[in-house]
Amino acid sequence: MSHKFVFLPPVFPTVAQWTAALMEAVDKIDVVVCDSREAALVALPQARAAFGTLDPELLSCAAKLKWLACPVAGPSPSFYFPELTASKVTVTNVRGIYNDHISVHIMAFFLAFARNMHVYSRDQFRGEWHGNSEGGEAIYLPQATALIIGVGGIGAETARHCAYFGMHVIGTDPRVDTAPEGVSEIYPAEALDDHIARADFVIMTAPQTPRMERMMDMTRMRRMKKTAVLINIGRGANVVLDDLADALNEGVIGGAALDVFEEEPLQPGHRLWSAPNFMMTPHVAAAGGFLEDRRRGLLVDNCRRFFAGEELLNVVDKANWF
Repeated sequence: MSHKFVFLPPVFPTVAQWTAALMEAVDKIDVVVCDSREAALVALPQARAAFGTLDPELLSCAAKLKWLACPVAGPSPSFYFPELTASKVTVTNVRGIYNDHISVHIMAFFLAFARNMHVYSRDQFRGEWHGNSEGGEAIYLPQATALIIGVGGIGAETARHCAYFGMHVIGTDPRVDTAPEGVSEIYPAEALDDHIARADFVIMTAPQTPRMERMMDMTRMRRMKKTAVLINIGRGANVVLDDLADALNEGVIGGAALDVFEEEPLQPGHRLWSAPNFMMTPHVAAAGGFLEDRRRGLLVDNCRRFFAGEELLNVVDKANWF
């Protein structure tokens, strides 16, 4: 008996390599690559597993489907449409493959603010030399506190880096109740407001979930230290951009750095482009080597596990999108 696995459209350029890897790792697997919606409608009725994105029509014809591998770590919320959420199909994602790249990106933001690079770089492009008069006092990291919102893979790796620099690290997370290496204090997600005012850096690595959307608004920013820096590389929908622009321009917080935004690209003319003490990158924190190998390796491992009846990696809570 063969095991039918379907790659849903659109087909990516290296799908042939992935197909070969699956066939080598899993005995009697029948891999079908669907380059069109019509092909997917034909293949799905016999499929037990699939890679890609479904919609209600495709799901309705996939009567034997038990596992759907999401191609990314945090897809649009529309990926988890009501019929999929209510179904018995298990969904997995690719969280974990970006941990090292994104945590290093966070540290680049973090160290730039600690050493006032965000000020000196702007001075350079203006052709101005101010020394310490404009940059202000550098942050002595062993006396600083970082609060990390979400201490899963990326947050835990970031905590380890922060601890290396001597920082005190507080973590909040809805799932993690044992402090990872580098985290000095761990609290449930609902305790965030009890501790946010203690932090010199508030670092958001949390995914987009119904609870997290727009959670960092002006009310919460006012609970931060006036000198604190907000860093978000989690999901853009978790920070209210207009409130952040107000907070920076009014001096409610000391600075901010974003790699992700509510709307991408950031609209021309948005106040954040010229906001004081603001740094940004265009959703590139995950960039780095070996991602293709990691994504393929995770799929092959999970495929072997699935057809062997073993526990899958990275199972998603569909109601919470992560």
